[in-house]
Order: sequence, then structure tokens, then C-alpha cells
Amino acid sequence: MLSTIRIILAPIFLILYVQDEVVWRALSVGIFAVAVVTDFFDGYIARMYSAETEYGVFLDPLADKFLTFAGFICLPFIDPAQFPWWAIAVVVFRDILVTGMRILADYRNITMDTRLTAKAKTLSQMFFLYLVLLVGVFIETDVWLSSYCIQLLQSGILGWLMMLIVAITVYSGIEYIFINRTIFSKQKNGKTETDTR
Repeated sequence: MLSTIRIILAPIFLILYVQDEVVWRALSVGIFAVAVVTDFFDGYIARMYSAETEYGVFLDPLADKFLTFAGFICLPFIDPAQFPWWAIAVVVFRDILVTGMRILADYRNITMDTRLTAKAKTLSQMFFLYLVLLVGVFIETDVWLSSYCIQLLQSGILGWLMMLIVAITVYSGIEYIFINRTIFSKQKNGKTETDTR
């Protein structure tokens, strides 16, 4: 249920954030925060009550990707120079590729191996997105934080952070493909290489 809520909130957040009125953009950041919180409680409740299901295990990372996609799509509307569309496309392509591998693994009844870098990638993306999305709100307002956010945006630091996020994302994707490469091998005697390890 929480993963489904996250999937529903993602497009609502996106539509509100790209509006011209700052009040809608501010509201969208609040929606994004609620969606991130549901991600935390999703896993916490599942572990506490041993309520993990195959459907939930598949839907949870998919909901994360819906949310991060929506967040990254908003960034060029803040500053297309620091957050170019090609960088957004790289992030989206990586996650679509990994999701395709996950679907193939489920079809072959294989449990995909993960690494700490994949979790670090998701965590760093979420922190980065929330920071930039907040900056995108404050640069449109006239409060005491506005000038600091404008200076931060103009400094180019966020653009370099974007490149770092892209690098982490690409690396985690390559590692993901490498450690799960046997998924693409043909099944032998009803088992794959992964099954016999």
C-alpha cells in the first residue's frame, strides 16, 4: 500500500513542481517529502512484522524509481545548464535497464544480488534531489534563505554534485550488471549458474 501511494504521489509532485506559482512548487516539495517517508516506513514495517511479499519486494524499488524520475525531471526547470537533460537521461536509462533485469530475474525465479553501492546510489539521489528541489523553491521567494540559495545555485556547486550523482549512478549500474550477468545466460537443466552457487 505504501509503495502504491508513492507511485501515485510521484506524478502529482511532478505536475505541481513545474507550475509557475511558487505556492504549488512548495506544496510539491512537501509531497515529495511525504513520499520519501513512506519509503522508510515501507521497509521498516515489512521487516518488523515479517510482512515481505514477492509483490512488495518488486514494487518497492519500482516506486522509488517513479519518485526519483519525477524529481530528476524537475531539475532542468530550475537550471538547464547545471542539470542538463542528457544527465537526466543517463540516470533514467540506468534505472530502466536495472528494472528490466529485475523483471527478467523474476521471470526466471532468480534472486538478484545487490551491492551497497546500489543503496548508496538511492540514498545520495534522494538527499541531492531534496536539496535542489528546496533551492528551486527558495530562489522564487523573498525570505532570508533566498539569497543563500541563489548564491548556491550560481556557484555551480550543485552542477558538480549532479555530475557526481551521475557518476555514482552509472558505476552502480555497471556493477549491478556485472554481478548479475548470469541472468542473461541460458538455463541448463532447469537451473542457471546463479542457482548453483
